[in-house]
Amino acid sequence: MSGLFRVARDSDGLPLDFMSAIDGVRSFERLRNRASQVQFGKAALYVAALADIIKSKKAAGRPRDLAVLAALEKALEETAGH
Repeated sequence: MSGLFRVARDSDGLPLDFMSAIDGVRSFERLRNRASQVQFGKAALYVAALADIIKSKKAAGRPRDLAVLAALEKALEETAGH
């Protein structure tokens, strides 16, 4: 059984992943401390910081994760400059 539960928003297919374990992350509490809280309908959800997402994708090392690293790192650089 996977530790991943994925749902997609009907209007545009935006995927949301809910995970019980994340590569490269030792503590969900520390991850949450750096996360942003967003409203999703009536619920408040924590969204991992982009730097933590990048760290996790590097730790996972799967081809699909490594394929998006350059774009994510560029986005992180651009947000750091603002």
